[in-house]
Amino acid sequence: MAMNRVGFQPGLSMSEFFERYGTEEKREAALFASRWLSGWCCPVCRCACSSSFIRDGRRYWQCSANHRQSTLISRTVFEATKLPPTRWFQAMHLLTQVKNNLSALELMCHLGVCDKAALLMKHKLMEVMRLREDSRQLTGCVEIDDAYLGGERAGGKRGRGSKNKVSFVAAVQTPKDAQAVLACFAPLPFTKDAVSDFMHRSLVSPLTVVSDGLGCFTAAAGRGAVHDREVTGGGKASVKLPRFNAVNTELSNLKIALAVTYHPFHFVKYAHRYLAEAQYRFNRRFDL
Repeated sequence: MAMNRVGFQPGLSMSEFFERYGTEEKREAALFASRWLSGWCCPVCRCACSSSFIRDGRRYWQCSANHRQSTLISRTVFEATKLPPTRWFQAMHLLTQVKNNLSALELMCHLGVCDKAALLMKHKLMEVMRLREDSRQLTGCVEIDDAYLGGERAGGKRGRGSKNKVSFVAAVQTPKDAQAVLACFAPLPFTKDAVSDFMHRSLVSPLTVVSDGLGCFTAAAGRGAVHDREVTGGGKASVKLPRFNAVNTELSNLKIALAVTYHPFHFVKYAHRYLAEAQYRFNRRFDL
């Protein structure tokens, strides 16, 4: 049996992580290079002329044009944090190196912070992942399917009308060998307008959309795509069709990872972040 490229890739080991970012100087240098590779510039007017000073152990830059002051963490996910950068760098490493997901409770144990701090860090970093993936676009052959997060509550309504369910669309780009390459997940209602907006934002020509018989997916034809539609019906047999193998496999992995790691969460409020985290990790699984 051939070796699984995803499962056996080395990634960034903990030893290498501390070798790169093990001191405050190394972390600051890495953050400075990621923000201002060509040297400091004002985040407001982009002026490169400044003076600098140190206050309370932190370096400040003051723009010579508008006299605004900024620090290395101004306008970043670290801004106003009371935690040292060490914790944030470790959290980023842990969240991007795990194969499935990492809960806020596990993050709390690894970092030695309180539960509220771990949850806030988790959501801030998931939001960064969402922003990074916001411009993701798929092309070529794309399998698309509808799915739900959540389920029935005791005494609540069953089926699509359940208030604890969040509908979302999963789109997976597949080459000729039918192995998934990239994916997009988007929480949205199953209406033609909503799906059309998603396709306009996330799918680009040349494009062949492979879908089941759900009526909203006919919006693909309106976007200039070739719509390869197959009415699958219901039941277990419908999810075993080879034509939908990539998207069904990814949906299965996604739901298992969410259920095992997080258990129930506020689906309506936070589905976009948890889906974005899964999308971010999936699209970078060959380059850890």
